[in-house]
Amino acid sequence: MEGTALVKTAALASVPAARVPTLLARVQADLGPRVEAYRRRYERIAAEPDRETFLVEPDHWETVGDRIGLSERERDAVARAHEAAVERIGSGCGRREEFDTALEIRSGVVIGVDSDGDDTDRD
Repeated sequence: MEGTALVKTAALASVPAARVPTLLARVQADLGPRVEAYRRRYERIAAEPDRETFLVEPDHWETVGDRIGLSERERDAVARAHEAAVERIGSGCGRREEFDTALEIRSGVVIGVDSDGDDTDRD
């Protein structure tokens, strides 16, 4: 995930900006091995060589946060970072309005993958 989104995310979630990359790495370490399950269960709205983007249920980040031990603020920061990434991906492919509308009722998840489609620890 890119710099501007990380700074905005940190400010809105009341988490130190320096912590956001570490939080995202923890989340990627959890989600990466689950990418096949995400492909089966959720709507994939974008796929690039290094990442796949999904729409998930609104309480998704509560489940992930509980599983990996995130505080409420940390969970909020991670959710905001993923939402910002989904918006940026939508802008890049000319589907920003569509993605924004989807994010009104669902949450977004971006999972880093290797170029061969397997999970990776990048975010």
